[in-house]
Amino acid sequence: MIVILDNIRSIHNVGSIFRTADAVGAKKIYLGGITPAPIDRFGLENKALTKVALGAEKSVKWEKTDNISKVIDFLKKKEYGIVIIEQNKKAISIFDNKLSKFKKDKIAIIMGAEVDGVSKEILNKADYIIEIPMQGKKESLNVSVAFGIAVYQLINN
Repeated sequence: MIVILDNIRSIHNVGSIFRTADAVGAKKIYLGGITPAPIDRFGLENKALTKVALGAEKSVKWEKTDNISKVIDFLKKKEYGIVIIEQNKKAISIFDNKLSKFKKDKIAIIMGAEVDGVSKEILNKADYIIEIPMQGKKESLNVSVAFGIAVYQLINN
């Protein structure tokens, strides 16, 4: 599994996603746009992120990228299924059986910014856009919580 984070602003959410990515055995995390990295542009440790990640930033490979579109194209050539977790008119439920066609080690999961989501350009590259059905009055979950729910469903589907 590969994880791609697109313009996620919160340092704490990124640290939490690193921990969950480690827990599910993710191979790598790509950090796109404004998504903070464990090491900042000055080569210094991002202490707020590493405090939440609890060492997962060392056990999961990561790479900062300015072009998520190119990363997706590269992964598609390597036969990865591209799944975006996003509320969208084209989204299917994370519980849909169509998702079982992906090999668990050949899936790339993309998470976008909590307010703006994933860009239309990136959405158009997805094999599937999936969402978590909501039961209450709130329309969405925190991005790191949504990531945890979705990845565990995907690897156990």
